[in-house]
Amino acid sequence: MSDVPKIYRVILQVSDMEKAAKFYSTLLGANGRSIHASRYYFDCGPVILALVDPSTVGEGKAKPNADYFYYSVKDLEAVHRRARELGCLSTEMVHDAKAGEIVKRPWGERSFYALDPFGNRLCFVDEGTLFTGR
Repeated sequence: MSDVPKIYRVILQVSDMEKAAKFYSTLLGANGRSIHASRYYFDCGPVILALVDPSTVGEGKAKPNADYFYYSVKDLEAVHRRARELGCLSTEMVHDAKAGEIVKRPWGERSFYALDPFGNRLCFVDEGTLFTGR
C-alpha cells in the first residue's frame, strides 16, 4: 500500500496540566507548548505527545494509559538521570530485572521504565538497540 496511515499524535491524560508540563519538560529535556487550557504538546520526532486534562472540558477524571509509551532516545543515561531526579523510576520487575535500571532486555534493547505522576507508564530505549521485529 502506498498510502499507509501515519501516527502523528498520541495522547496521555493528566490531571494537573502545570505539573504535567513541568514534569515532561524536565524528563524529555524539551520545551513543549500550551495549545489550550486542556492540552500541551511536545514534538517527539514526527509524532506529537499531547498531554490532555479531560477535567478542564467537562470530560471527567484523567485515566492513565493501560500500557507503556515507548520513546527512543540518543542518550539513555541522560534521560535516566533526569528520571531518577524526578523520582519516577519504576520499581517493578521486567523479565527478572529491575525495570527502573538501565538493562539490556532479553529482546536486545537497552532500556528503563518509569511512571509519570498521573499513572502513565513510560519506557525509554537506547535508539541504537531498538527492536522492531524486522
